[in-house]
This record gives sequence, C-alpha cells and structure tokens, in this order.
Amino acid sequence: MSDTKPRLLPATWDVPQTFRDRLGKTVGRQRMMFADGHLLLVLHAPPERDQDERSGRFFWRMPDGTWARNKHGSGIGSLIKHLDEYDACLDRLEEQEQKATSAKDYFEINDHLAPLIRASNNLHSALHDARKQCPDFRELIDARDHAYNIERTAELLSSGCKNGLDYQMARQAEEQARSGHRMAIASHRLNRLAAFFLPLATLSGLFGVNLQNGLEQIDAPYAFLSVTAIALLIGGIFAASLGNGAHQQS
Repeated sequence: MSDTKPRLLPATWDVPQTFRDRLGKTVGRQRMMFADGHLLLVLHAPPERDQDERSGRFFWRMPDGTWARNKHGSGIGSLIKHLDEYDACLDRLEEQEQKATSAKDYFEINDHLAPLIRASNNLHSALHDARKQCPDFRELIDARDHAYNIERTAELLSSGCKNGLDYQMARQAEEQARSGHRMAIASHRLNRLAAFFLPLATLSGLFGVNLQNGLEQIDAPYAFLSVTAIALLIGGIFAASLGNGAHQQS
C-alpha cells in the first residue's frame, strides 16, 4: 500500500527516516529533532494577523556542518534571515505603537502581537533545545541568542502596549467623569429653575392669567414672530450661560 502522508520535507533531502515518521500532515509546534548526527529544526514563519494555520520552515544541518532549508536559500545564513523576519515584524509593530493615539490602535497592535509572542517563545525554546542537544554546533549559539532577543523584544513591546492601552482607558474614563460632572451641574441648575417657575406656570395655566398688553391689536403674524424670536434669543443666551458656568465649575 502506498504512503499517502503528505511530504513536508523535500524528497531530495537524505534525512533519517525517523524525521519523516515524526512529522504529521501539518507542521505542528516548533521543535528540534536530532538523530545520527543530523539536526532538523521545525520552525514557523512569522505569523500574520488572524492567521490560523502556521507556515512551516525546515532547517536541516548535516553531520558535515552543511545547512539546508526547504525554501528560499541554504546555509546558516538562511536561519539568520528567518530570525531577521521576526525582527522586521517587531520593528513594524513598534513603529505602530509609537504612533498609537487611541485604545483601538493598541488593540490592533495586540491582535498581531499576541501570536507573534507565542511564536517567538517557541522559537527560542526550539533553538535552546537544539543548542543543549548539540553543544558542538557553535553556530547555534548566535541563533539562540538572537531568538532570545526576539522573545525579549516582543515581551517588552507587549508590556508597552498594555501600559499605553491602560493609559488610554484611564484617560477616557477621566474625560467621561468630567463630562458627567458638567452634565450633573447643568441638570441641577435646570431643575432649580424648573422648581422655581413651576408654581407660577401651574397657577397661570389653571386660572388662565392673561393681561392686556396691547400686542393683541397688532396684525398677525408679526407679534407672534417677534415674541418667538425674542424668546429664542433669550433661551440661547440662557443655554450658553449654563454651559459656561458648568465648564468653569469642572
């Protein structure tokens, strides 16, 4: 019966069979494999925002010290370029963090940063395990230290975003508190005015108070329009004075 398992490793790679046997249909978690002097690093490309499935990258070190990569290059330099891609992603997010001015901006950065933090943690863990398993592979020292710097940078950026988000939320809460205070002052003043004029308005409505003032003799609608305009003007001045007074009290 033919083997229907998809080949994640290139067919031309003469790696120990145990490597192929330990790989499933997907790349799985980031890790290292070592057998018969062969080292295989199973790593992930820097995750994009809202990316569910991880893109696998495989780095194979042969017993003679030669490195190979399944895609885009070979040699130990290919592993360094892989790490540089993480640096570039973090640099872009750091620029966005410096320009962030709202809680929404920080949320968007965190959405991209969260999977990147997990990937960088597992990346460092895989290279650290490889260094412990293969102490004679000196080139792994710089790669492991580079991965540690990536992990540390991602954590510091996450902490900075969290602090910025907390500050934005605290500032918005403070602004809402000030706005609520101003509204409470204005509402209290309006309530006092309504309470003061309520008895007069009620009694006037009940008894139909209507003094003769001479305006009844003026042809309509000039008297009505004039009184309406004056009332609106007084109301506008009154509303503006209430707003200024509330602002000064805050």
